[in-house]
Amino acid sequence: MKCIINGKLVLPDKVAEGMAIVFDERIKAILPEGEIEKENYEIIDAKGAFVAPGLVDIHIHGYLGEDASDGSEEGLKKMAAGIAKNGVTSWCPTTMTIAKEDIIKAFDTARKVKAQSNYGAKILGVNSEGPFVNPAKKGAQPEEFILAPDGDFIIENADIVKLFTVAPEMEGGYECAKKVYEDGRVLVSMGHTNASFDEANKGIENGVRHTTHLFNAMTALAHRNPGVVGAALSDERVSCELIADTFHVNAGLYKLVYKAKGDKLCLITDCMRAGGMPDGEYTLGGQKVIKTGIQCLLEDGTIAGSVLKLNEGVRNLYNNTNLEIYEAFNCASLNPAKAIGEDRNIGSLEVGKCADIIICDDEINVSKTIINGAEF
Repeated sequence: MKCIINGKLVLPDKVAEGMAIVFDERIKAILPEGEIEKENYEIIDAKGAFVAPGLVDIHIHGYLGEDASDGSEEGLKKMAAGIAKNGVTSWCPTTMTIAKEDIIKAFDTARKVKAQSNYGAKILGVNSEGPFVNPAKKGAQPEEFILAPDGDFIIENADIVKLFTVAPEMEGGYECAKKVYEDGRVLVSMGHTNASFDEANKGIENGVRHTTHLFNAMTALAHRNPGVVGAALSDERVSCELIADTFHVNAGLYKLVYKAKGDKLCLITDCMRAGGMPDGEYTLGGQKVIKTGIQCLLEDGTIAGSVLKLNEGVRNLYNNTNLEIYEAFNCASLNPAKAIGEDRNIGSLEVGKCADIIICDDEINVSKTIINGAEF
């Protein structure tokens, strides 16, 4: 049994000092340090740093030169180990609009790795971003592989798919959303969509409960045409992803988005294979991407994912809002866990949950990551 002392515990509703956290594979107790009989535990001294829940990235394509769409077992493990160093303890490898047979291969590979252990951040399931998108808002999704929305395909793979993206206004989109929502196993997200405000609301009425990278690749918020952004922000049933890298969305909007969504705001990275790598040329869905600093662009200037680390997203959200630090952490841990129905086991420091814990400084630089009680 292990015990972390001398830390600032980031709980769902406060930061607690003078408290210790006892765990093996799961959290066994959170209690005053004075009640700890230290000789009975392997002691970890946090040295005054934050002791926070492991982060949950539900939308990440790649890292360290690898991509979930490659369908490589070793690639997924390399990503899982790499993002664990950034404080991510659970994640959803994210596929994109590629050939259907390649999507199926990526699903099968994720199944295989998910069933294993001790490879790094735990795979919760796959995020299938595409191929059911609108060509008008395809962004960096290759148009030749776009397919008509197909709820049966998602349901057939609901053992591994945790959430998927659909443009609800496309032919069959509402029916697809409704079928998957009524099945009850996979979160329905709208994204890469040219839907009007009314069409987006119709999607919500048919089961859309999430929004893929809010603001990006969707109809914008305008006062007479509120678009998908307006529908997502105004409906309390809908959770929203935010790429808080200060490039995809102006940081001046973070406070407004949090005020609108609260515990429905989910920080994501949307990171591609260039994440953790030097500037240069990379690929996404077979397309050339040029990484320069925090920007990843196709040759025509289209934004192509990010190179954000999720702990950096927490820092950016906190530094550009008046949020309490625990609220910023919730957006990258408890909120995404809730969105995909995994909050019973992960997402917060609570007795009974998995011992997924990180230790980080005031700038959210991660010094230690613990997954199911084991250090990575």
